[in-house]
Amino acid sequence: MAGEVRPVNRYGKPMAVGSVVLAVVAATMVLPFIWLALSALKTRAELVAVPPVWAPAVPQWRNFKAAVSEVPLGRYYLNSFIVAGAISISVMITSAMAGFALSKYAFRGRDIVFQGILATMMLPSFLFTIPVYYMMRHVPFAGGNNWLGYGGMGLLRSRLSMILPFAVSAWGIFLSRQFIMGIPDSILDAARIDGASESRILWSIIVPAARPALITVGIYTFISQWNNLFWPLVVATSAPELATLTVGLKMLETSFDPNRNAHLILAGLTLGIMPVMAVFASLQKYYVRGITMSGVKE
Repeated sequence: MAGEVRPVNRYGKPMAVGSVVLAVVAATMVLPFIWLALSALKTRAELVAVPPVWAPAVPQWRNFKAAVSEVPLGRYYLNSFIVAGAISISVMITSAMAGFALSKYAFRGRDIVFQGILATMMLPSFLFTIPVYYMMRHVPFAGGNNWLGYGGMGLLRSRLSMILPFAVSAWGIFLSRQFIMGIPDSILDAARIDGASESRILWSIIVPAARPALITVGIYTFISQWNNLFWPLVVATSAPELATLTVGLKMLETSFDPNRNAHLILAGLTLGIMPVMAVFASLQKYYVRGITMSGVKE
C-alpha cells in the first residue's frame, strides 16, 4: 500500500529480513537435535538408508527400552542430577558471596585476589586432575584414612569427590561481580543505616537483584557438569556405583556395536540430552538478562 511504513531496526534494514535470517539460523541450530530424536526412533535399516530417511515409518519406542536395559541409566541419571545440582547450587552461593565482596568492599589486595581468580581461568582443567585426585584420596579420617590421610580411599568412594573440586567457579565469580557492580551503593548504604547486617544485605538485596546473573551461572554450571565426562570417569574407576550419565552413555557405546546398533546408542544420547534442554528452555530468559546486564555499572 502507498505510504505504508515498514518497521526497521537500528541499522535501517526492514525487520522482516532480520526475522528471516534469525529463523534460518535457529533452524540450523535446532536441526541436529531434531535429527537425533528422530534417528533414535528408527530401525537400523532406516538409519543407514540412502538417500537418508528423515522420519521413521513406524517409531521404534523399544529402542529406548533396549538402551535402558543394557546399562542402569536410571541410577546414572540420579547420580548426574545429584552431582550437577549440588555443584550448581554451591557455585551460585559462592559466586554471590565472592562477587559481593569483590565488588562492594574496598580491602587491601582486592584487585590481586580478583586477578588471581581470573588467572585460574587461563589454565587447562586437566592440569589439576592428578593433584585433585591425590587430595581426594588422602583426606584425613575419610574412607578409612588415618589422621595423616593414608590407609583408605578417602573421598573417592563418595559423591563429594565429584562435587568438591567444582564447588567454586572463577567464571561464576567474575560474572556475579560484574553484575553486582551495577547495583547502586546508595541502596546498600540505606540498608546499613536501617540497621541491616552485611549478611542481611547479601541475601535480601544482592541475591534478589543479581538473580539473572546467578541463574545464568547456575544454568551454565549445570549444563557443563551434566556433560562432564573426564573427572566422573576417573572417579568411576574406584567407585563404579557413582558413575554419572555421561559415563553410562560411554559404557553404552562400548556395549553396542556402533555399526549395528547406532540407533540404540542414539536413543541413549537422546535420553541424556533431554534434561539439559529442559533446564535451558525453562530458564533462558534469565540467561539472556544475565549475559546482557553483567557489564552495567552505576
